[in-house]
Amino acid sequence: MEYLIHIAILVTLYGMLGLSLNLVVGETGLLSLAQAVFYGIGAYSTALLMVNEHTNFFVAVGAGILISGIVALIIGLVFSRFKGEYYALGTLGFGVIVYSIFLNWKTLTNGPLGIPGIPRPELVGVSFFDNFLFLLLSLCGLALVYGICIFINRSSFGRVLKAIREDEEVAEVFGYKTLYFKLLIFVISATLASIAGALFGSYLFYIDPTSFSVDESIFILSVVILGGLGSTRGVMLGALLLIVLPEALRFVGFPSDIAAQMRQLVYGVALISLMLFRPQGLLGNYRL
Repeated sequence: MEYLIHIAILVTLYGMLGLSLNLVVGETGLLSLAQAVFYGIGAYSTALLMVNEHTNFFVAVGAGILISGIVALIIGLVFSRFKGEYYALGTLGFGVIVYSIFLNWKTLTNGPLGIPGIPRPELVGVSFFDNFLFLLLSLCGLALVYGICIFINRSSFGRVLKAIREDEEVAEVFGYKTLYFKLLIFVISATLASIAGALFGSYLFYIDPTSFSVDESIFILSVVILGGLGSTRGVMLGALLLIVLPEALRFVGFPSDIAAQMRQLVYGVALISLMLFRPQGLLGNYRL
């Protein structure tokens, strides 16, 4: 039972990350490879405040959201002027830089040793140390992120984002300051990703830089692409499949000496086949 709860918590965390990235990649058409940065900022901000300052988890999450938003605002002012591959390369470089900061700023992040002893949340005397209770908390976080994404998708703001995706120059002709829309959605996406980071660190009691590398950003992007660009339900399905499928393959009777390699092979073939025959993803509205 504990194993299933663990898988469910991971699905909720990556669901939040996928939904947050979908606002930028799926709704606005901007290929971002920096989502793990804000995931990490949320995790480190919350962890440092809880471990060093004994701050309440929910207060620390608020601080992490604020810090992620400020960083995204500063960096987004530069990125929002880019288009296409230049936007992707810019965010990729930013991800590499921040990962290096996590890894080498030992006085703040403890470098490659990471931060141990992160406590679980407590609220009005209720501790979320039990994994089932933590799953309920994660589901509340997922519901919050999902609700925000649905609201944006159905709002006039969301319609402008779709217009930017289809043709940014036409949107500008109609009087929309597309730079501000791209900047705002980048900041919103970053703050939502920081919530998942805060929950991640508290769940594992420990964080280190390897969880927030560029590879992690690519995995989060895979969740969005697999589920379907521009589809909130598709992103949730993508998170479910990318977390559950590798775990399910553990129970397939591969020979023990090649089991790990065969699981990766089947996993990779399944993803490639989907991209060949369903390039817009399972429930997607657009192609990348």
